Amino acid sequence: MSDLRFAFRKLWQSPAFTFIAILTLALGIGLNTAIFSLINDLFLHSLPFKQPERVVHMYSNARERNLLELAVSIPRFQHYREAQKIFDGFGGENSLPFTLTGLGDPVQLFGGKVTSNFFDVLGVKPIRGRNFLPEEEETADVAMVTENFWQKRMGGDPNVIGRSITLDGVPHTIVGILPNLPFSWTGPNTEIWTTKPFVVPGLSYERTMRGSGFLRVVGRLKPGMTIEQARAALPSLEQSYRAEHPDKIDSSSVNTLKTLPEDVTGNLRPAFGTLLAAVAFVLLIACSNVANLLLVRFTGRRREIALRMAIGASRSSIIRLFVFESVSVSAIAGAIGALLAWQLVPIVPKMAANFLPFDPATRLELSLPVLFFTIALSILTGVAMGIYPALQSSRADLVDGLKEGGRGTSGSAHQQRFRKILVGAQVALSVTLLAGAALLITSFVKLSRQNIGFRPEQLWIGLVTLPQAPYPDQPTRQRFVEQTLAALRTVPGLQSATISGDIPLIAAAASNMLYTRPDGEILPVDKRAAAAYHQIAPDYLKTFGIPIVAGREFDEHDIAGNQNVMLISQAGARKVFGNENPIGKTLLISFSSTPVEIVGVVGDVRTRSIAKPDEVEFYRPWAQENIQFAVIAVRSPLREDAVTKVVQSALGTVDPALAIAIPQSMDTIVAQALGQARLMMWLLGIFSGVALLLASIGIYGAVAYTVEQRTGEIGIRMALGAQTRDVLRLVVNQGMRPVVIGLAVGIAVSFALGRLITAQLYQVSAHNPALLGGATILLATTALLACLLPARRATLVDPVQALRTE
Repeated sequence: MSDLRFAFRKLWQSPAFTFIAILTLALGIGLNTAIFSLINDLFLHSLPFKQPERVVHMYSNARERNLLELAVSIPRFQHYREAQKIFDGFGGENSLPFTLTGLGDPVQLFGGKVTSNFFDVLGVKPIRGRNFLPEEEETADVAMVTENFWQKRMGGDPNVIGRSITLDGVPHTIVGILPNLPFSWTGPNTEIWTTKPFVVPGLSYERTMRGSGFLRVVGRLKPGMTIEQARAALPSLEQSYRAEHPDKIDSSSVNTLKTLPEDVTGNLRPAFGTLLAAVAFVLLIACSNVANLLLVRFTGRRREIALRMAIGASRSSIIRLFVFESVSVSAIAGAIGALLAWQLVPIVPKMAANFLPFDPATRLELSLPVLFFTIALSILTGVAMGIYPALQSSRADLVDGLKEGGRGTSGSAHQQRFRKILVGAQVALSVTLLAGAALLITSFVKLSRQNIGFRPEQLWIGLVTLPQAPYPDQPTRQRFVEQTLAALRTVPGLQSATISGDIPLIAAAASNMLYTRPDGEILPVDKRAAAAYHQIAPDYLKTFGIPIVAGREFDEHDIAGNQNVMLISQAGARKVFGNENPIGKTLLISFSSTPVEIVGVVGDVRTRSIAKPDEVEFYRPWAQENIQFAVIAVRSPLREDAVTKVVQSALGTVDPALAIAIPQSMDTIVAQALGQARLMMWLLGIFSGVALLLASIGIYGAVAYTVEQRTGEIGIRMALGAQTRDVLRLVVNQGMRPVVIGLAVGIAVSFALGRLITAQLYQVSAHNPALLGGATILLATTALLACLLPARRATLVDPVQALRTE
């Protein structure tokens, strides 16, 4: 106990050292625990399904059209369900929004139409009621809702089973209450599911069976079946489908499988892998920093050790004394780091939601195993750095130790070499982090400056689903657009308004259109190229700010029954027609090979991804082709909530049973499209800044302690005629030597690890010499300043006072 009190007293006598050491370790522990808790909940915790690693998500891929990970078509699903021998259960979901009426104001909810066994395949059991029955799959109007829906919209009614709710104008009977499903699987605001998955609103049975993808298909592997065996069995299913349905759009497509845990985290895994490496680097820098400070501190106490041993202290008591002191630092830092992590963990989901489509209400759990690991690592560092100098010093010659008197010492050559290795390791890790941050920041700047082809500022977006009963066909949906736009044009404060069939930069809303030229060889449907496809109402180009490059816009003559027309993107015109004038040319589009005349060329727009443009884009007039989903776009200087109110009011004059879903500004959508890149830029920038700070503190602390211990030597040098520049050169050279070696190692490591972040970069090489050089110069300058401050202090040593101390 006396040794422990002595350890705390020694720490109290050195407040600067104690503060720096504890703060350094606490930062490393807190950041690592907070970030790893996020990664643990996202990637390592199981989904709340029965054995989710045994459930796979099936995708359809048309690689020759550069269309990857698409939904599966209805005929393919039905063929596989009958023919497959891979899965215990095979189900599908057609994700759709619903308009709920009868429970207050109309509201748009997200959900889907599912096969009767869909939740059985996932392994989700209702908390009340039952799952769908096989006989309900294609005919019954039944629904299952989430616990949130039940509590929020039905007041937790204990008699909810059997109650009726109206969806898209059709009464549905509630048969089950599902537990709230994870955001990562369902997406935002998903609360309700019905049957009839093979009925697509607005499309005839013939159109749904052409081979376009509508279903999110899942399968539960049979016992003993591995995913590799399942993948090996897919080609035979693909061949049998191709033989039976050679005329379908997807007859030549191939399927891929992903386990559910892999599927829900796939896009974020590389980014968070980089992030995990970054916080691990910060922890290692923190540990090596504290190790260096402890080593320097203990090395300067050789005379104390010699005195203790001279009056009878044992080697074990000396080691115990130093270990108590170093472990005390680690323990205090662990407690503060745990407190920091406890404060950071609830903030992480809210921060992530500002950048990603991530539920801010997600509750993360503090990862205790990671917290214990980081604290244990810091304590291990303390133990090692307490034992090592104490053991070496206790073995030294007592007479030599006592002869040192008041002289400082920088330790043995072995200890000096070890300290230099620690400094070099800090620098190498820091320059790697700085280089990575520089690459991601430059990449984000380039991505954010990319011209997306339209003006997102002051642009409001809202989705309306048109129910099948009142809007069964194209003429009724065209009348809705005409009436809605007429109502919006009378609203003061709205500069322009339009309606389209999709939302830019939201991949789930994107559509594809097959096409071929009528001249020359006409390709079969399954071999035709695909283009991004938009259905637009009047004033679409004006509202979005998309320029007409050649030809004309759509006009009042471009209606159903007249000549089919379309617009093509500028890049698309070059790809399809080369140097030919596309105006007046005809393309055959869709499964039915409808001839359509090109009447205009528009500017290129990045409607699916900011980083990657579509090669070809088509625009068709809403009056000639439309669907059940109407996206209202309004350009207005009014606030977002004000626009939502006036648009909902105008919509109510057209059809009071309709509601607006996900009203938001286009700026918000663009920001979310940049979200992952922005989040990585901020976090890696913060971590590299912390690493730079820790490295500079470590270098400064090591050099400062060395200067303090060598005060007598410096005094003797100056007494013998050494000039100020000589002392500066001596201290800086010794301080910068391990830094230079660390920089060289760090650059080599940056080159080696560059390929790990290549996929996260945009128009930036992972081996960009300017950025790597800039990171190196920044760290070298910081290290030089960290060396110059104690070196400058060394030049102010009074030789007489130093010699008197000796």
